[in-house]
Amino acid sequence: MGMLAIAPLHAATCSLSVQPLAFGNYDFQSSQDLESVGHVIVTCDVSSSFTIALSPGNGSFAVRSMQNGAHQLFYNLYTDPTRTMVWGDGSGGSTVVGDSGIEVDRAVYGSVPAGQNPYIGVYNDAITVTLSF
Repeated sequence: MGMLAIAPLHAATCSLSVQPLAFGNYDFQSSQDLESVGHVIVTCDVSSSFTIALSPGNGSFAVRSMQNGAHQLFYNLYTDPTRTMVWGDGSGGSTVVGDSGIEVDRAVYGSVPAGQNPYIGVYNDAITVTLSF
């Protein structure tokens, strides 16, 4: 009878870091959307499969909203550079991002639609990033 050695299973340990989007100055007279790119970086001690979900922040997945007091500036976050797939939690027409590896850098594509006439000031929103592995 032979001996069978089984290595113990090692649960992955993963961490998340985020490089936020900064849109800069919005020109209400421009006919072009204001675009920016941020990054979500996942680092695991062993190669692992994972998903990354983003919250809607202020607003919804259909249209997120940056705030300046009672004033709003609409925008959204996308999984693709053509900005067609809204990055969310899988609800409301949004999608989550799945990947695998030891260190993975996923770009977050943002866009503020042209044609808005916001109140002058600084606008921001807070998005919760959820890593599941």
